[in-house]
Amino acid sequence: MRKYFLLSVFCVFSFIKSNAQDKAPAYPLITHDTYFSIWSVSNELNQSVTKHWTGKNQSLSGVLKVDGKFYRFLGAESKEYKTILPAADEVNYQAKYSFLKQADKWNEIAFDDSSWQKGTAPFGDDKSAKTKWTTNDLYYRRKFSIAKLTAGKKYLKLNHDDDVDVSLNGKKLYQKEGWVHEFIYIPIEEGALKTGENLLTIHVKNNAGGRYLDAGIVEEIPQKSTIALAKQTNVKVEATATKYNFDCGGVNLEVNFTSPLLLNDIALTARPISYISYAVKSSSTKAHKVDLYFSASTNIAVNTTDQAVMAKKNTVKNLSILQAGTVEQPVLQKKADDLRIDWGYMYVAVPEKFKATQYINKQAESLNSFLSGKYPASKEVSRAKELNLSSIIPFGTITQNKVEKYLMIGYNDLKSVEYFGEQLLPIWRKPGGHFEDQLAIADQDYKTIMAKCNDFNLQLYADAEKAGGKEYAKLCELAYRQSIAAHKIVYAPNGDILFLSKENFSGGFINTVDVTYPSAPEYLLYNPELLTGMLNGIFYYSESGKWKKPYPAHDLGTYPFANGQTYGEDMPVEEAGNMVILTAAIAKAQGNAKYAQKHWATLSVWADYLSKEGFDPANQLCTDDFAGHLARNANLSVKAIVALGAYAQMAQQLGKPQEAEKYRTIALDMAKKWQQMADDGDHYALTFNDKNTWSQKYNLIWDKLLGLKLFPEGVYKKEIDYYLTKQNTFGLPLDSRKTYTKSDWIIWTATLADNQADFKSFIKPVYKFATETESRVPLNDWHETTTGLKVGFQARSVVGGYFIKLLADKWGVKN
Repeated sequence: MRKYFLLSVFCVFSFIKSNAQDKAPAYPLITHDTYFSIWSVSNELNQSVTKHWTGKNQSLSGVLKVDGKFYRFLGAESKEYKTILPAADEVNYQAKYSFLKQADKWNEIAFDDSSWQKGTAPFGDDKSAKTKWTTNDLYYRRKFSIAKLTAGKKYLKLNHDDDVDVSLNGKKLYQKEGWVHEFIYIPIEEGALKTGENLLTIHVKNNAGGRYLDAGIVEEIPQKSTIALAKQTNVKVEATATKYNFDCGGVNLEVNFTSPLLLNDIALTARPISYISYAVKSSSTKAHKVDLYFSASTNIAVNTTDQAVMAKKNTVKNLSILQAGTVEQPVLQKKADDLRIDWGYMYVAVPEKFKATQYINKQAESLNSFLSGKYPASKEVSRAKELNLSSIIPFGTITQNKVEKYLMIGYNDLKSVEYFGEQLLPIWRKPGGHFEDQLAIADQDYKTIMAKCNDFNLQLYADAEKAGGKEYAKLCELAYRQSIAAHKIVYAPNGDILFLSKENFSGGFINTVDVTYPSAPEYLLYNPELLTGMLNGIFYYSESGKWKKPYPAHDLGTYPFANGQTYGEDMPVEEAGNMVILTAAIAKAQGNAKYAQKHWATLSVWADYLSKEGFDPANQLCTDDFAGHLARNANLSVKAIVALGAYAQMAQQLGKPQEAEKYRTIALDMAKKWQQMADDGDHYALTFNDKNTWSQKYNLIWDKLLGLKLFPEGVYKKEIDYYLTKQNTFGLPLDSRKTYTKSDWIIWTATLADNQADFKSFIKPVYKFATETESRVPLNDWHETTTGLKVGFQARSVVGGYFIKLLADKWGVKN
């Protein structure tokens, strides 16, 4: 009897554990590339508007109708506004302005502005400005009348660059240092506006960079929703899918977002189509009539919400399809970090067999059409802003037998990147091919792909749990899609595969070498060919003669233009070490050194440079450049030493024994000298010349993984033991200068441990950060170890580095 009781308790506990909701700073929903990347930023799917990784709204909405009652399960209600005073995105209005410094009372209604000029908004120094402003200061006065004030909440609608000081009817309304990228909405106190004449005044001061000003006033439209919130009962983040469960008025609803990024299938991974599948069943013996509403905002296909879009619906290849894109279609005309795609077309496709009703409507009206059952008849909208593409899927009468249906959401970017002057096509696009063909293939292969994804998800978790425990496995699940979705797969004109990263939220550079380096373990593990695609462009840049220095470039440009380095400073030792080490890692992963042989002349130039300049680096940047320049960097020296050992290893594989012996001797001598110069008693210092400091020597991990044996294992042990005394609540600091850290480097450092207990003690605080941080953005890799808050970066590919322990296990390198 006692055994039965204990077994029952264990089963209940296991059930609770297995149904505990996963926690993440943001939940991946649609994850394909840096432009097609949509996330939920709340623990419950219906508590926030879904967003692009940059933080801009890209709304997906879902409502389940059960026996005539409505339950929202996806997305939050967006605020809607009516215009009181239009901004330039609506009307070409005029305002008085002056570039001259003004007296104190210039913002009062009685001020005489007759000498001021009149100009059409927006004001600025870029091509979008109707009135050019190139001085330090802009003073803006705009009079307007209100015939009748209503009771709704009023907001200042403002877009400014840089510092701004706003008054309404002579009273201070808003002040901010700095600039914004888009319209922000600032509450206006009750009584600040009046019936009759009003005056809006703004002073903008330019400090650096661009200039911009546009403003208006809006009133919030009260929500009159009769929609209840579905009760979320579970969420689970897996490698290729995020899965939700809800209770909706006696009906159980499962919603699965699957981006089938199976890296062993490059064509599938590169096809930008995700599935959203729905399964419903009655939670009792009672039958229910069920319909499902899904909508996707056309903001997914614009950079800014003031861009006009077109939309249409069609039936092709047994699919009901909605399509939308900008009217302008500025293909590959913009480059920046905080940028969304505004060319190409988004698609929502539902198999005809599901008998969906599809329609196009204004965002504010699309849900009301579902509530009322009255749908717009138009098949095409030629020019509008902020539309919704809506689909209603009938499930009919539902019993306890589960019924599953799905739809697909995709993006055709037409041209993906520009590579040394040539615009490259997405790899799915063949002569005569259309995106609808890809949707049809995705539909036909739905069951097969979902089965493969499920198998992969289970295998990844099982392997990662075996390698590092449950918390490590959960971190790998969080990182998997994010890393891939910060890249684009294309083929170079010479046929080489290119797997080009964007340095998200960190300058926007394309194919940054010191982003490739930390990202590499995921691709070494699941498809080394993709890592060659991360190195090919950098090799070409040097081998073509376009880059003439004896070390690699930092990047190939600013995304999506890979036309040559745009970063303002080189990282000689950093990037040379990275490229040599990763080429050796490819040789180990592929079981041969053919890739190294192809680029041997270039690798030899870089190895020669490292042999001369790498041991005691000059005052230069490394991948941790956010911490500033650092001379005599001991961890950077490790990178150079390991790279020389890796070069010697490849030389041996290629039948070059003399070269192998030469560079291995250099590396061994450097490693011995390093131990003497960096020694600081119970640990090794941050720099050779500054004892009583410390840093994570994460670059040592490649000595261990490649089996180079340049450093004694006692060096690893000494460092690990010391790091264990330096941990904070949310992780091990990067070094002794600050309390912030890089989570990818922590996991590399942890993999140096010689036992699982020590490894897990480093993983636990990183997992705590990932599940408890208040920074609701796609997993950021630079955080504060004392508070768990984001310091910088988000949605970057470097979290692919989390897989390094799993890679070590695959290569037979144990604790």
